[in-house]
Amino acid sequence: MIHEAVFALAALWLTVLVLACLVVLVRSRSDAGRILALDTLVLMLIGLLVLWSASEAVSYFLDAALLLAALGFIGTLAAARFYTRGRLF
Repeated sequence: MIHEAVFALAALWLTVLVLACLVVLVRSRSDAGRILALDTLVLMLIGLLVLWSASEAVSYFLDAALLLAALGFIGTLAAARFYTRGRLF
């Protein structure tokens, strides 16, 4: 009973944070702010996937979270490199 309440509270909090990141992503005027907001959004989605995996007691959500983490890391590196140098390679 307590565990379910904690999971529900954590899921609600992460959902609020995802919505806050979306607002920052849309309203930010600088490219660097958008890159940071998008990276934070990916981290919050990873947290939701891990929480969902723990609440459902299945492991394939963890595989999706790991894939999202790898893609988010590569995407953030590419966006930051493009922002600083103006080119990817």
